[in-house]
Amino acid sequence: MTAPGTAADSILAPQAPSSEPLKFPIGWVLDNASGPIRYRAATEVARLSDASIGEMGWLPYAYRPALRIALTQQPDGTWNRSMLTIPGKTSVDFANIGTIPAVRRLLEYGWDRESPPLALARRALFRLLAEDNDPVFLYELGAKAKDEDAVRRGRLLLREAAAAALAQAGYEADPRLRGAARRIIERIDSYLNSPLAEKPWIRVGNVHVLAPEAVPPSFHALTMLAHMPIFRQENYSEVERIYAYISQAHPRQDSVQLVGKKIIEQPQFVLGDRLPHRNAVESDIPFALMWLETMARLGFLRRNENWLKMYERFEDDRDRSAVWHPHKGTDIPTTTNPRVWASFPLEDFSAGSVRGTAAAVADVTFRIGLIGKLIGREIELI
Repeated sequence: MTAPGTAADSILAPQAPSSEPLKFPIGWVLDNASGPIRYRAATEVARLSDASIGEMGWLPYAYRPALRIALTQQPDGTWNRSMLTIPGKTSVDFANIGTIPAVRRLLEYGWDRESPPLALARRALFRLLAEDNDPVFLYELGAKAKDEDAVRRGRLLLREAAAAALAQAGYEADPRLRGAARRIIERIDSYLNSPLAEKPWIRVGNVHVLAPEAVPPSFHALTMLAHMPIFRQENYSEVERIYAYISQAHPRQDSVQLVGKKIIEQPQFVLGDRLPHRNAVESDIPFALMWLETMARLGFLRRNENWLKMYERFEDDRDRSAVWHPHKGTDIPTTTNPRVWASFPLEDFSAGSVRGTAAAVADVTFRIGLIGKLIGREIELI
């Protein structure tokens, strides 16, 4: 935890984003981007008239990648009887996709939560919120859950992931989600208030690993909170402690934990600042945008001078038409980080797509505008 009186205290004070309007190339987006990005740019960034938006409502549902996901759903509301699996990096047909990334991807495409696939998946996701350790509901994690502790941890992981998906779908007012969110944030807050949060590492052989009792915030928990603004206000103190924790320097140790007698990777844990410098941005642009958007939704981005600078670098990398382009000599942004799969790319890069460079930069251009809108920047449409 960041101690009072340190240099890091300066990032806890609110920072003012640029007062200049953020130019957003709505004309270019409508001419060049895919249907989902055109629709979301019009509704979430440009805030066009109801009449204009009404004429665009079909775009997310006519998008082939979204239809490929929707048509592979099983009758029980799941995809492939799994929850967290994401397709391989060479897969263009979403083979073996899990239910939670499928739901979140459709939401990112602009599908309504009452659309048939999302409404059908709802029951399975709400069932995962139950505070139990029933191994029946471990799905693909069940094969590795050989003892009671592994079952408990697997259920906790799925509970947080399901809560994130349901929050993103707009179920903040549902008492089942609020109850699960309350238990999740209490568990995290209890950990952050404990001495263990200061020194969570233990030595096992020649390796430093997280103690079995360590339960730091996860990407799933942050996503859940990002989409529950009223709940965050009701739990202001707990959210403040989470901000202080995830804005501290990230430890050098790998995110692995002692579970029973095994050392298990825990990539979902957030142990500190995951976007500390420019190199972190340039090495994984899709992840950087996901992090900045999540921090913006949480209300943290405006308060962190360093993250604001990282965002402003994206602004600086746009051309005179406010369209983003990769630096000269660098590749079109890609990522292997599974945390980003649900949101990037929304454009279609399958073998049959001929959208080219314009498609490659549309994702980033849209996210820059969306993040600006989320932090309260005035949007100037061009």
